[in-house]
Amino acid sequence: MLASMLNMFRVQDLRKRILFTLFMILLYRIGAFIPSPGIDVEQVQLLRDRASQGGVLAFLQLFSGGSLTTFAIFALGVMPYITASIIMQVLGVVVPRIEQWQQQGAVGQRKITQWTRYLTVVIAVIQATSFAFLFNSSGNSISGQSGANLLPRFHIGTVSVVVLTLAAGTALLMWMGELITQNGIGNGMSLIIMISVLSGFPAQGSVIQSENGPTTLLVVLVVLIAVIGAIVFVEQGQRRIPVQFAKRVVGRRMYGGQNTYIPLKVNQSGVIPIIFATSVLYLPVLIAAALPWDGFRSWVDNNLAQPNNVFYFTFTGVLVIGFAYFYTAITFDPVKQADQIRKQGGFVPGIRPGQQTERYLARILARITLPGALFLAAVALIPSILVNVFLDTQAGVGSSGAAGFGFIGISILIASGVSLDTMKQIDSQLTMRNYEGFLK
Repeated sequence: MLASMLNMFRVQDLRKRILFTLFMILLYRIGAFIPSPGIDVEQVQLLRDRASQGGVLAFLQLFSGGSLTTFAIFALGVMPYITASIIMQVLGVVVPRIEQWQQQGAVGQRKITQWTRYLTVVIAVIQATSFAFLFNSSGNSISGQSGANLLPRFHIGTVSVVVLTLAAGTALLMWMGELITQNGIGNGMSLIIMISVLSGFPAQGSVIQSENGPTTLLVVLVVLIAVIGAIVFVEQGQRRIPVQFAKRVVGRRMYGGQNTYIPLKVNQSGVIPIIFATSVLYLPVLIAAALPWDGFRSWVDNNLAQPNNVFYFTFTGVLVIGFAYFYTAITFDPVKQADQIRKQGGFVPGIRPGQQTERYLARILARITLPGALFLAAVALIPSILVNVFLDTQAGVGSSGAAGFGFIGISILIASGVSLDTMKQIDSQLTMRNYEGFLK
C-alpha cells in the first residue's frame, strides 16, 4: 500500500492531477466558510444549534458541508447541478430533440452539458431566493423559529446581492467540478459531494461521544467499517457474459476468432441512485422551508427530513430502487449492445444474434439489477436505523447526536462509492505506466 502511494507521486502527470484535485478541494472548503455579503455572522451560531437538532436544516445542509448554516458563498453546493442533470435525463426520454442529442456522441453531449449549465443557474437563483426569505426571521420561516436573523437589513438590495452571490458560487463550484473531471482525478461533482458529506463526520462523532459515551462511538465506527466492506465487496461483483467473434478472412489475413466478455456489474448504476433520490427528497424539504404553510412544513419535517420514521425509510427505499433501474437503463441499453455485437460478427454462445441476444441481455440485466438496487437501499437505510435506535436507547431522549448522524447510511455510501471510483482511476493510471496499483 505504501509503495503504491509513493508510485502515485513518481508519475509526473498523475502527480499533477492529484495535486490539482487537492487544490480545488481546498478552495471549495475555504469558500464554504466565507459568508455572503449582508449576513450577520453573530447569528450564525444560533442557526448551527438549530441544525444540530435535526429536521429540515439538518437535511438541507447534508450536501453543503456546513456552509448552508453559515450562509457561505457555496451554501447551495452542487445540488442545483444535480437537479438540473436529473431534469435533463428525464427530458431525454420524452423530448425528441434531447434524445437526438444523446445519440450524437460528443457533439450532442456538449449541447446537453451547455443546457444543463443554463438550467443549473436558473435553479440556483430560485433556491437562493428561497433561502434569503427562509433565513429572514421577520418572515414565517425556520430561521424565525430558531431566533436567528441572518439578514437584519432585509430589503431588495441586500436580497439581490445575496441571491447573486449564492448563484455565482454555484456556477463557480460547477466550473471547479468540471475542471477536476478534465484536469484532475475522478468525477469532480461526485468528489465535491463526498467532501461535503465527510466534512461533518468529525463534529458529529464528537457529539456522539460527549452525549452517548465512547462505547456508542465505537459501535458507530464498527457499523461504518462493516458498511464500507460490504460496499467494496458488492462494487467488485460482476456477471461476465461471454462473447465470441467469428473468424473472417480479408485478403491474406484472418481477423476475429477471439473470445471476450461483457462485464455487467451487480451495482451497475453506482452511487448515482442515492444522489438522485436525495436530491428528490431535497426539493419538497426546500419548498416546505420556504412556504408559509405550517402544516405542510411540519409534515415534511416529521416525515421526509427525519431519518427515524417508517415513511422516510419506505419513500427513500422506493426512490433508490427506482433510480437504480432508471439509471441502469440509461447506461446499458440491451438493444444497442446486441446490435453492436451483431455488427461486429460476434455472438453469445448458445444464443442467436439479434432479438434473442437482446432478450437474453435484458433478462440478465434485470436479474442482477434487483439485488444491486436492494443492496443500495439497505446500505442507505439500515445503518441509519441501527444508529438512531442505538443512540435513542442510550440517550433516552432524541439527541442531537442521533439527529446529526441520522443520514449516516447515505453519507457513507456516497463517500465509499466515490472513493472507490477515484481509486480505480488512479489504479488504471498506475497500471498503464507499469506500476503496481492498489486493487489486486
